[in-house]
Amino acid sequence: MPTLKFERAAIKRGATIVCGVDEAGRGPLAGPVVVSAVILNHRRVPSGLNDSKQLTAAEREELYEEIMAKAIVSISVMPPSVIARMNILQASLYGMRQAVLGLTVRADHVLVDGNIVPKNLPCAGQAIVGGDGKSVSIAAASIIAKVTRDRMCQIMHCEEPQFGFDSHKGYAAPVHLQALTEHGPGRHHRMDYAPCIEAQRLKDAGIVVTDHVVAA
Repeated sequence: MPTLKFERAAIKRGATIVCGVDEAGRGPLAGPVVVSAVILNHRRVPSGLNDSKQLTAAEREELYEEIMAKAIVSISVMPPSVIARMNILQASLYGMRQAVLGLTVRADHVLVDGNIVPKNLPCAGQAIVGGDGKSVSIAAASIIAKVTRDRMCQIMHCEEPQFGFDSHKGYAAPVHLQALTEHGPGRHHRMDYAPCIEAQRLKDAGIVVTDHVVAA
């Protein structure tokens, strides 16, 4: 379970305000990458914080509300257009920097989930592989990012229900891939990703794929 180990180590080295940063949505074929930066009050850390992937949707929602009430939170959203222009890695790193800069209180140490510290942070940064399962600040950021993105996927579903974004959240589930080949890419798809490129090629060629049957 995540602890305050990394936060306390940073404070021991001279930091006073430590924030955790994490993202949600690097892998999907559609929708944005959402990044969150969170500064926790170490005397009011919500109980049950963990890597968002280890929590149920109900647990994430409950913790989301508690984090928003008790912590300083910033959220950055990188839409598919930015992902296509920058590539997914650079868009995620840029989003991390923007989330840190968006905090209403300036952090002097940043804990980042992963193995890369974004460039041009306004303070020292530390990358922690598997950080969302080790640091409570990163775990909190992972929950905020995940819940925010899931809510955005619900909106995407309302706009384009044929893709089923409410169930698979834009990931390459079989039902999503089938809908992609049937309907072609929608406005929320990442057009620099191979399945979306191929679906657009088929659409432009007038080829329709329905239940794995190809018709020209």
